[in-house]
Amino acid sequence: MSLNLKTSYLKTFLISGLLATGSLGETVSTANAAACNENMDCQSSWIGMSQADKDKIFAFAEDYKKFMDKARSELTFVTEAIKIAEANGFKPLRDNSPMTPGAKYYDNNRDRAISLIVIGKDDFSTGFQVIGSHIDSPRLELKNIPLYGKEQFALFQTNFHGGLKRHQWTNIPLALIGRVDKKDGTTVQINVGMDENDPVFVIPEISPHTDRGYGNKKVDELLTAEDMDPIVAHIPGARGGDVSDQVEAYLKSTYNISRGDLVSAELLLVPAMKSRDMGFDRSMVAAYGQDDRLASYTNVQAILDIGIPQKTAIAHLVDNEEVGNVNNTGAKSQYFSNLISRLIEAKMGNEMRESYVRRALSKTNMISIDVNPGINPMRPSAWEPLNGPRLGYGVNLKLYGRGFNANSEYIAYIRTVLDDANIPWQTATYKVGAAGGGTIGGEFSRQDMNVIDFGIPVLSIHTTYAVSSKVDIYNLYRACNAFFKK
Repeated sequence: MSLNLKTSYLKTFLISGLLATGSLGETVSTANAAACNENMDCQSSWIGMSQADKDKIFAFAEDYKKFMDKARSELTFVTEAIKIAEANGFKPLRDNSPMTPGAKYYDNNRDRAISLIVIGKDDFSTGFQVIGSHIDSPRLELKNIPLYGKEQFALFQTNFHGGLKRHQWTNIPLALIGRVDKKDGTTVQINVGMDENDPVFVIPEISPHTDRGYGNKKVDELLTAEDMDPIVAHIPGARGGDVSDQVEAYLKSTYNISRGDLVSAELLLVPAMKSRDMGFDRSMVAAYGQDDRLASYTNVQAILDIGIPQKTAIAHLVDNEEVGNVNNTGAKSQYFSNLISRLIEAKMGNEMRESYVRRALSKTNMISIDVNPGINPMRPSAWEPLNGPRLGYGVNLKLYGRGFNANSEYIAYIRTVLDDANIPWQTATYKVGAAGGGTIGGEFSRQDMNVIDFGIPVLSIHTTYAVSSKVDIYNLYRACNAFFKK
């Protein structure tokens, strides 16, 4: 059933959910740019916007798209984030780094996770202001013995990372990116398919001419996980033989790597399509990996210009959220508490005690930012409209119920942060029993921190080409910036 947003105040209220007052930027009238007013009369953040603020939002989105085309994996995200951090005065954190208010540091966790830190005025015992997000996205990855031949083609055996619909990954251009670590200690970087002059790789689907019976299968039966193997070469050797032997020779001559070296490699297959504006009005961004490099990009940008904060601010970006927050670069590791220990020890020296870390964590405020599905015009019934987040209506506070919400006083604190900065927001609660998802937030609440999940709504997350609203991206950046400064 379709609903007309313009028919009445009542329908507008019911569809939009519980939103709060907020403006787009410092110079925009709150009356025109607010997503909602105090009477809960809700409207899009685009309505009443000045051209100057629209220009600011569009410029922010241009930088975002450029970043997303470079940062296609955890490894490339960390590389690009370090470039941004160093260009803005951040230095690597050392054990003897001075904890002077305003000092800016970054800590690289095994090239796959990173934290940016700005030392605040308050003592560490008062806690920290932390925004956490993850930088991995659903993708295919090569098995450690990937190369084989079949039907006069060379193919790669793949596994998958995160939840995805397999049929969406066929017949699209794929790029191969990652690194190969060799026994001699050297590392070989691989990036093939993102440059327009590069070749790409494709998982070929069967044509409609030859799929009688095949097309009647359920979607999740069309392709098994073992069917997701891209073609990587076709020309046999001069004397015939397996085409995969030619690929092996190519890898050796081009990168000086052998089949055995692929055992110690992290090679990913990601969509090769570039990030693009979407719509006649160019109001949206279509891009791969917006879950959750969108939130992580705004997190990085937000901490760059906070000056000297009251509490020490940390933008904490982790790996492996899509597969359960595992490994020593994921949110379940002891890395974050170890980082807090290092900061306290750098300040207190031999007087440092482990109990100080526990006390600091218990006073710490954290936002776990992660995008989530927005109401989709192709299937609006997936949401109940009163609590469904809409593109363009601001950041959304995720309120799950059943004991998974942040406590009410912390939600009130976050509302104050957003309202004081005139940032539009809305709530998001999944349809009961019909949907769900996870974030990194639970891993930090277990450490006795105050944690709330929020993000922005995005269409088609976990697909090869998701869609976000430029105004929401910008407002998420503003929300993070306001929280760091609180």
